[in-house]
Order: sequence, then structure tokens, then C-alpha cells
Amino acid sequence: MSVLAAIAVLALLIVVHELGHFSAARLQGIYANRFSIGFGPTLLKYQGKNTEYALRAFPLGGFVGFPDDDPEAYGLDPRDPNLLKNRPVMDRVIVISAGVIANLLFAYLLLVTQVGISGIQEFKPAPGVLVPAVKTELSSAAAKAGIQANDVILAVNGKSLGADREAIQTLMSEIQNNPSQALKVEIQRDGQKLAQPLTVTPILGEDGKGKIGVQLSPNGTIDRRRITNPIEILTTAATEFQRITVLTVQGFGQLLTNFGQMADQVAGPVKIVAEGAKLANSDATNLITFGALISINLAIINILPLPALDGGHLAFLLIEALRGKPVPNQIQEGVMQTGLMLLLGLGIFLIIRDTANLIPQ
Repeated sequence: MSVLAAIAVLALLIVVHELGHFSAARLQGIYANRFSIGFGPTLLKYQGKNTEYALRAFPLGGFVGFPDDDPEAYGLDPRDPNLLKNRPVMDRVIVISAGVIANLLFAYLLLVTQVGISGIQEFKPAPGVLVPAVKTELSSAAAKAGIQANDVILAVNGKSLGADREAIQTLMSEIQNNPSQALKVEIQRDGQKLAQPLTVTPILGEDGKGKIGVQLSPNGTIDRRRITNPIEILTTAATEFQRITVLTVQGFGQLLTNFGQMADQVAGPVKIVAEGAKLANSDATNLITFGALISINLAIINILPLPALDGGHLAFLLIEALRGKPVPNQIQEGVMQTGLMLLLGLGIFLIIRDTANLIPQ
């Protein structure tokens, strides 16, 4: 059920995005003759009065179709002012950008709902640094020293790691600045401090810094605080919306500047659904936050100036506004079709890769 719930959330976000385009067109009186979720062969369809609604085979997005290419087939004059191509640039910008705006607004509404239902999480720090995971390879200095997952490092070389944000930085500095030097670390395990410190010797990394092969996280507990004040709910959701958006933009920036190192972190639909299912298993209300996170990601991805994405269409509109006439249709269609094929190819690759990673080795 959790997998189906995650799929439903992802499908809902695609519908919201396309509804943004569709509604922006209809509210301006612009003809929209197709509303599709997915790409490729049609699985289900319904012919409405003016629009065909369809569900297609490849769930990698969706599209709203306009009868601009062959208006005569729909009984329309090619010069009809309600064809999208005949509208002023700003009208078209509104239609193209409406999907992104819809996703951002929906993400904020989801966060308002989450805060209103569950309150907010408050982190209460405790002394030390948590070790969520330890590499088990032979080269892992931490594993050799006897450090285990979920241990808490209380002190390093006699320096206490307090209940503050500086604890992780202090520990990292000691590890990175002392390659090949033995470090004494005081460990708390299962709530009890070990009688003797462990000795760990950082390995010299390629960057000249010491490494011990662990993940580090702040130590502490998370409590939920209920919020009943409507104004506080709205402002708290806005703060969380801003935080997620900034982190997402920073993540895309790192991906673009360090693609070779971060390519493995790119997630396809299968991995996204798997992560959503995990969240749903732990707490069903987490799906709301999951939906907000993915909705913001969809908005930012779509606004990128890449072929076949909304940002690519907006780029052509910007060029049209600057040069006073549109880019020739042959060029636009060639760029968009190439971009769509690349996007579908990437989506299929990610589906295959992520599915293979889910299969036990």
C-alpha cells in the first residue's frame, strides 16, 4: 500500500503541473485540445467537449496539447487570436510558466497541511556526534577501530564534543588534520559509555585529508510541537518552503558543477517511489512532506532552460521578445523533439538502473 501511495502522490504532482498549464490557457480563452498524463501510447482516453484527456504508457511527466500546428483539422482559422501561437508573448509566458507556479503553490499548501496536522519537528541536541553508518570495507579506519553504526562519539583526543553545532566541525577537523595519526575517541553505545576509549587512525585521502569511513550527524532527539495559531502555521510553512527550495536549488547547482561525482545521486521515478514508500511506512503523514519536496523539485527541474522542459519554451519566448519575431518552427521542433527523446532516454535509463539497485544482490 505504501508503494501505491507514493505512486499516487507522484501522479498527483504531475496532474497539478499540467493543470497549471491547462487552467492558465483556459482562463485566457486559449484553445487546449489535449491533456495527457505520461508519454507514448495511449492507455485510456476520454474525449470531452473541447479536449481529449488521456493516460499514456510512460509515466515520465505529461503535456497539454494545443491545436496550433493544424488548426483547420479542428475547424479553426489559422489566424484565430485564441490559438496559443497567435497570442502576445506575455500570454504565452503565463501559460508556459503556470505549471511551475502550480507546483510551487501546491508544495506550500502541502506544507501548510503538514504543519497543521502534525506540528513541527524540534531538534533537541545532546552531547556528542552520532555515527549513523560505518563503512565495512577493509580500508575503513573506523571499522578497524571497532566503531559501530549508531555509536555516539563523545570526545576526541580529550576534546569534549558538546551539544552544539560546532561538535561535528570539531570532530571533522581532528580527523582531517591528523592523517596517519592515532586518535583516542570516547564512545557511547546503547546509552552507555564504553569503559575504554577506542583508537582510530585516519587514512590519508587523495585530497591530503584524513578519513575514517563514517557518516556523521548531530546527536539528539526530535520532538513534535503542535501549532494551533493559523498565522503561525502559515509562517512556519513558509519558512520550511523557503528552506527546502534553497536546499533544492543548491543541490541542482552542485549537480551541474560536479556532475561526474554526483551523477549517482540523480533519482528516477522508481527510486523516488521507493523513497516515498519508506517514508509512508514510517509515518503516513510523511507523504505530505514527500509530496512537497518532489513538487518543488519538479518546479525547479521544469524551469531549467533545457529542451522539452518549460524552461526551454520560455527560452525561445525570450529570444522572440528580443528579436521581435519567433524562432523558425523547424528549429524549435527539432530542438524540442531531440530534447524529448533525450529526456525519455534518461528516464528509461534511470528506471532500469534504480530497479536493478532494488533487486537483492
